[in-house]
Amino acid sequence: MRFMMLMIPLGYETAPPDVQLDPDRMAAMMKYNEALKDAGVLITLDGLHPPSMGARVSFATGKPVVTDGPFTEAKEVLGGYWMIDVASREAAIAWAKKCPASTNETIEIRQVQEMADFSEELQQVAAEFTEMQGKTARR
Repeated sequence: MRFMMLMIPLGYETAPPDVQLDPDRMAAMMKYNEALKDAGVLITLDGLHPPSMGARVSFATGKPVVTDGPFTEAKEVLGGYWMIDVASREAAIAWAKKCPASTNETIEIRQVQEMADFSEELQQVAAEFTEMQGKTARR
């Protein structure tokens, strides 16, 4: 079962573009990432720049509207993520509990939807696109 663990650092929604990370925290997080890798459960991970460097595209009017960050209405934002492959939700929770997160950080755990989770009708609709699953492109 694949799970995404989403890091939600409180206060990151207002972080400036040049936010500096603490080297000791980075070292602790790298050790945690290494443990995930050594256990064979890590698929991928990435940290994200703060929202002040991002943009949102909304479609409320039926047409795309771009809003540059930071986003004043944001209460929680993602700081990064891990994609892991473990046997159960409980195993994903156990890994999240081992994270050296600080007191202002939360990890949300979400199971990735697999084709088998959908009805036969939806699986047929998606069948021609199955070659896209599990593939990513880097530029």
